[in-house]
Amino acid sequence: MISVNNLRTGVTIEVDGELWAVLEFLHVKPGKGQAFVRTKLRNVRTGQVIDRTFKAGERVPQARVEQRTMQYLYASGDEYVFMDMETYDQTSLTKAQLGDVVNFLKENMEISVQFYGNEPIGVEPPTIVELRVAHTEPGVRGDTATGATKPATLETGYVLQVPLFVDQGDVIRVDTRTGEYVSRV
Repeated sequence: MISVNNLRTGVTIEVDGELWAVLEFLHVKPGKGQAFVRTKLRNVRTGQVIDRTFKAGERVPQARVEQRTMQYLYASGDEYVFMDMETYDQTSLTKAQLGDVVNFLKENMEISVQFYGNEPIGVEPPTIVELRVAHTEPGVRGDTATGATKPATLETGYVLQVPLFVDQGDVIRVDTRTGEYVSRV
């Protein structure tokens, strides 16, 4: 059991028999009345997001979530196959379970997969990934406007805005939290 006063972003709790990840939390202490904690929770199985308010000091069961390092092997339709680096067991995750992480996956990439018991419930990609630019328009000579960007398609199919000096075939670093260009390798 964990007190709602100790909730933090990323903590997984059990509410009404379901697993919920804390997306946001706010401790509110009104001038009159009892303090409370306002949260935004995401169901780890369905992806549904709800707002829930708890009384300050209320206790909820904390889910025991285990992190395992796994290697991305391949995609087969809507399934993405990962291999446990210690036991060599293979696990399939759906596109819904992976969310935006699909945009940054390339073969043999190591990723942290979260398990509740033996059920995979989520993934945590590396913060920065290096991906090759598959297609982008060439930069125009002399066009050195500061802050100007152009669209680029990465090897995974993800499209993002990059500076004008980035060319096709370049390897760039991308922040997986925001999906934005960081630097050229």
